[in-house]
Amino acid sequence: MTRHIPGRRALMLQAAAAAAAWPFAKALAADTWPERAITYIVPFAPGGATDILGRMYSQALTQSLKVPVVVDNIGGTGGSLGSAKAARAKPDGYTLVGGTISSHAINVSIYPSIGYDPIASFEPVILSGTLPNVMLVRANGPLKTVDDVITAGKKPGSSINYGSAGVGSSQHLTGALFALETGANLTHVPYKGSGPALQALMSGEIDLLFDNITAGVPFVNAGRLRALGVTSLEASASLPDVKPLAQQGLAGFEVLSWQAVFAPAGTPRPVIDKLYQNMAAALKKPDVQEKLTALGMDVSGAGPQELRALQRREVSKWAEVARKANVKLD
Repeated sequence: MTRHIPGRRALMLQAAAAAAAWPFAKALAADTWPERAITYIVPFAPGGATDILGRMYSQALTQSLKVPVVVDNIGGTGGSLGSAKAARAKPDGYTLVGGTISSHAINVSIYPSIGYDPIASFEPVILSGTLPNVMLVRANGPLKTVDDVITAGKKPGSSINYGSAGVGSSQHLTGALFALETGANLTHVPYKGSGPALQALMSGEIDLLFDNITAGVPFVNAGRLRALGVTSLEASASLPDVKPLAQQGLAGFEVLSWQAVFAPAGTPRPVIDKLYQNMAAALKKPDVQEKLTALGMDVSGAGPQELRALQRREVSKWAEVARKANVKLD
């Protein structure tokens, strides 16, 4: 049986209808929310940055809102499976989702259908933070500099294999953007997560890896991998001696993975405001700042309006990269 998959316009109309259906509930929610447990969907497996943030928010909100906040890990399709469930949830403030650059910016341009519009299907709550990727090679390998990579990638008949944590991940699209910007011939080799990709790099199975800085730093510090550049415009506190790619001949090159929180479209504004206030307060706690900084994250705390603006820029940017690099999943 053929299943009808709604297009972007239909999803936007559904989101608008959901918002319009809540005019009376909004006034009520301002006074009574929350009255019961809140579900915080983490659209990835346990253990990653999105999960760590989800559990941090769960603990903080449970204390400040005086109701249980339960983390529900629903991994799959680069974060889209759990995000789709959140998009379909009742917009009453009792369902939240931890969104990322993949689930709420990149995926819509590379998957045939993700079941939601990353912008129209959600209300932005807070930008938790950002972190760059890092360009990694083997410490004892022939590639010593960014120029070495570009030169090797431009040799006639040659190609450099670069790994990622999976098709459509920020690591994958970073490599695609690097190839577009430099003209180097790079061949993408996807793995099921950063762990396998890092092992493949160290074993010589691939030549290069654009990985999340959190995952790469321990191997750089141990002398097993060499960091050639970071994808932020400024140096990262996690690797202060490693220059940004933007300062190594790739002016303006920037890729920042980001972590944020969203609610279903139509969630009452007073509820969004209350969520933001409590989450922003949690991010300011010294122990939380210390933990997130140790992950390589630049803690933000930007509100709904700034998060929405960032999201619009990111959706547009990665749609163009995906189109130019022909990154598409059937």
